[in-house]
Amino acid sequence: MDGSNGEERLVHEVALVVPKRTREEEEGDCVEVLVTELKKRGMVVDKDVGLADVFLKVAAPLETLESAAAELHIRKPTRLGMDLPFEMQGSEAFIQQPDGSLFSWFERFRCYQHLLYGIVNCYGHDVTLKLDGRELCWAAGESLVRKLESEGVIKQMFPLHDELKRKELLPTWALNWWNFTNQPIDKIYSYFGAKIGVYFSFLGMYTQWLLFPALLGFIVQMVDFGSLQFLVLPSFFVITTLWAALFLQFWKRKNAALLARWQINCLVGPSQGYRFLGMEWSSLPFPKELVRNLGDEKFKEKEPYQRYEWFAYRKRFVLLAIYLLIIQYLTRLGAKVSVKLINREVNESVEYRANSLIYKVFGLYFMQTYIGIFYHALLHRNFMTLRQLLLQRLIISQVFWTLMDGSLPYLKYSYRKFRARKKKRNEVGPSTGKIQISSRVEKEYFKPTYSASIGVELEDGLFDDSLKLALQFGMIMMFACAFPLAFTLAAVSNIMEIRTTALKLLVTLQRPSPRAAATIGAWLNIWQFLVVMSICTNSALLVCLYDKEGKWKMEPGLAAILIMEHILLLLKFGLSRLVPEEPAWVRANRLKNVTQAQDMYSKQLLRSSSGESTPMVTPEQEQKQQQELKQS
Repeated sequence: MDGSNGEERLVHEVALVVPKRTREEEEGDCVEVLVTELKKRGMVVDKDVGLADVFLKVAAPLETLESAAAELHIRKPTRLGMDLPFEMQGSEAFIQQPDGSLFSWFERFRCYQHLLYGIVNCYGHDVTLKLDGRELCWAAGESLVRKLESEGVIKQMFPLHDELKRKELLPTWALNWWNFTNQPIDKIYSYFGAKIGVYFSFLGMYTQWLLFPALLGFIVQMVDFGSLQFLVLPSFFVITTLWAALFLQFWKRKNAALLARWQINCLVGPSQGYRFLGMEWSSLPFPKELVRNLGDEKFKEKEPYQRYEWFAYRKRFVLLAIYLLIIQYLTRLGAKVSVKLINREVNESVEYRANSLIYKVFGLYFMQTYIGIFYHALLHRNFMTLRQLLLQRLIISQVFWTLMDGSLPYLKYSYRKFRARKKKRNEVGPSTGKIQISSRVEKEYFKPTYSASIGVELEDGLFDDSLKLALQFGMIMMFACAFPLAFTLAAVSNIMEIRTTALKLLVTLQRPSPRAAATIGAWLNIWQFLVVMSICTNSALLVCLYDKEGKWKMEPGLAAILIMEHILLLLKFGLSRLVPEEPAWVRANRLKNVTQAQDMYSKQLLRSSSGESTPMVTPEQEQKQQQELKQS
């Protein structure tokens, strides 16, 4: 469903893959029963017959989505200045999305899942379903989709690309090479969801900010300053450090502005970052049985929580110690073990588990990526060898990742098409000629999913892209004094990364399932850590550059480096206090919404206490009523 241009456009957004039947069932065919039940739920179903499977394309009209959103109690921003559970009767009071639709892609996908998995047997007795001679028992109160998934009837459920919007994004985003860093962020958010929209906004801003140190690093690397070279490198180090600290602080401001523009309201917790209001993406912070079994006495209320809290901390500490023992040995094995340990940790929500995975896996790759560079930098003290090593790492890693991102999805797609054609040719015989795949849905089914290489249940493909970006940032920042030209190479790499990743998402991969995310999450803390590390490593590099004999004497030059290191650390943490994390208009808008909500609740409370039963009106309606009274 698309509400752009003020009119409703019905779009098939989800597909179900079921096997092609070898014989027709007279009654109780499970696929026909599924189609009938989907239509009863108000959805529009079309069939596409492929080589070996049948694809059920599902679309939901606006009324069906509204009904599902009301059943889910999805909280949405209103013109009253507050988030309220969605209701069909007052749908005009809810603020629309940037593309003109009522629901975001994340909200629509939640509604689709609710509609599909909400089909249950309400007949009061078991129903026998048939498929190619098999009989399945659909028990009373059981979900039909889950039953068919467990029996292998539904092979996969995946989101479908919207061809109109995809063709609109291709020339304006993926193939728009002339605008190096400009991206249609609002359209990306509307099509892929907040998580991918925030990531590409961060990548675009990072690339824009990277142009200044890239130009400066090119000059420092290529121009011979003669005797002033010993002053140029410390100056470049100071400039890049302040640049990184300011960039991360201004990204927080841009992130807050994006969320305000997209009408995404969040609460900021002390340790968990951002939590969506009304998304129900996080689980409860304590098991439900604790809350259910609490008594009335205060001591009995505190005791289960305290025991559970200390048990969680102890278990997390022990598992972390086990993880640190194996971190030095096998990176890939350690990453898989970290996923197993995270699943056994007592974490408060899926967000905590995902952040824990990010920290652990980044620790592995941090050691693997930088241990050899640290060895050359601090023990060999050979800047020429270090520059050659950094150049090789940056170029080879960029070429490797570009080839992997571009070729692997296409090779998987081609291999799946080849297998399907070969299977069909074996069934019908070789005399049928070339077998063509004409169904667009079947072509999308053969495309690989946008999934993470580690921890698929917690993260999507952005995990690998964010990891690659963080490792690049650490490499150019921590060894800025040794190889200033690395900033230029990183800027060129990121310009290519924006377009190649966009092309991958739009052409060679299935449409990703939306995930709830308001920021880049734990990656922001990792980037802050890398800035602090860069201050220490570049100071050590300058010490090695000045102290060529390795005597480590506190001569005036070395003392100045240590003083500069402490000053930069103070400036780095001081900038986080001097630069506000959100723009003034965002704070003013939030305060205005809070004030409007308080006024509205106060008036409703006074009316209810006086016995009046008047409906709630919006501030715009109230202002209009006051103007009419003045005119009369």
